Amino acid sequence: MNRRQLLGLAAAALPARHLAAQERAARAVRGMPSPKIKDVSFIATAPGGLRLGVVKITTDQDGLYGYGCATYTQRADLVVEAVNRYLKPFLVGKPADRIDDTWQACYNSSYWRNGPVLNNAISGVDQALWDIKGRQAGMPVYQLLGGKLREAADCYGHASGAEIPEVIDSVRKYMAQGFRHVRVQVGIPGMAAYGSGGNVDTKVQALHTGPVYEPAVYIRRTLKLFEACRKELPEDLELCHDVHERISPTQALQMARDVEKFKLFFFEDPLSPEDLAWFRIMRQQTSTPIAMGELFNSPHEWSPLIAERLIDFIRVHVSQAGGLTPCRKIAILGEHFGVKTAWHGPGDVSPIGHAANIALDLTSYNFGIQEYSAFSDRLKEIFVGCPEMKNGYLYANEKPGWGIEVNEELAKKFPYGQNERDERSRYNGGWGEVRRRDGTIIKQ
Repeated sequence: MNRRQLLGLAAAALPARHLAAQERAARAVRGMPSPKIKDVSFIATAPGGLRLGVVKITTDQDGLYGYGCATYTQRADLVVEAVNRYLKPFLVGKPADRIDDTWQACYNSSYWRNGPVLNNAISGVDQALWDIKGRQAGMPVYQLLGGKLREAADCYGHASGAEIPEVIDSVRKYMAQGFRHVRVQVGIPGMAAYGSGGNVDTKVQALHTGPVYEPAVYIRRTLKLFEACRKELPEDLELCHDVHERISPTQALQMARDVEKFKLFFFEDPLSPEDLAWFRIMRQQTSTPIAMGELFNSPHEWSPLIAERLIDFIRVHVSQAGGLTPCRKIAILGEHFGVKTAWHGPGDVSPIGHAANIALDLTSYNFGIQEYSAFSDRLKEIFVGCPEMKNGYLYANEKPGWGIEVNEELAKKFPYGQNERDERSRYNGGWGEVRRRDGTIIKQ
């Protein structure tokens, strides 16, 4: 028996699944013609009232396409125009497999750059190209990034309430689901508190008729919340909190010191992007772990905070930064300087965007935590194959690319503007304003 015959017998003995795996691997590395971008379209849908944006790129290879998140809820229509009127004519005919090159071309083609509208448009393109690459290779995107460093992403949920006991009850519900990390936010009577269902039926006296917010009142109320949480909840429960940049820099410094005794997992957005220099002072004065970045659009914002080790968690919203490609680089930069990832994951991120978050979570050594917002049944009908939550861990879809198919016909039944009320309806999906008692606008 010669060597060729011996190898043939050995191959015949291999289980069918091994042979199938070998064939898939062979197809992935076989010299194939480079797919070209044939069409770029935008899927605008709001099944839960929040405006979600997804870019679909179709290639010249039959059945090869991909989806990418381009959700900028507050200015959603502008992203649609940026994709359809500028990026589509720029991209059609270009190769679909040169992802970073395409990102750089889109980024520089507008001359003025690092803005939220164009970044979200580019993100949709970028993530769609990664989806295409995964489908072409027959692998989930996380495999293209080097494979798993962990089995799933540990997540935190959002516990809130008008009163402190309601928040405690909400936390316990998350704990019953297996969560080990919970963000806590409490309402302020008569005021528009962030992240909670506060009672604003009876407003505090003010020199205007709109929503009212006073930073000092919020600080006192929140410290009482932390005291109650540490008294009534298990000591090993990790607590997070989002300031949402609504207080002054000096108030933020004092509050960061005051919460040290409560041992927070992180203290989020204590300062606004306009006040980044204050982080140097904050780092010198407190050991409270700081998370920052959901409003960031530019490397000029995140690079100094990471390189100077001024924060503990980088909280960038992936589509606001321009997609998976730049956020891979942010994660790697953070690893070198001991800054962990905590990608923004609210309800106004499409399931495609959440899938991109999970791909980064699984493949970044410096993963810290993942924000989690549950997918409604309707959302899962439109985005088939959403990441799966089990006991506080979010698991990636194991199918090629993001593993998600979009039911485009069903998505059309929930156009932008549907189910929007009050200021969201008046302002075309945008936010309104919140002021102090004297009428001064506050940052949101």
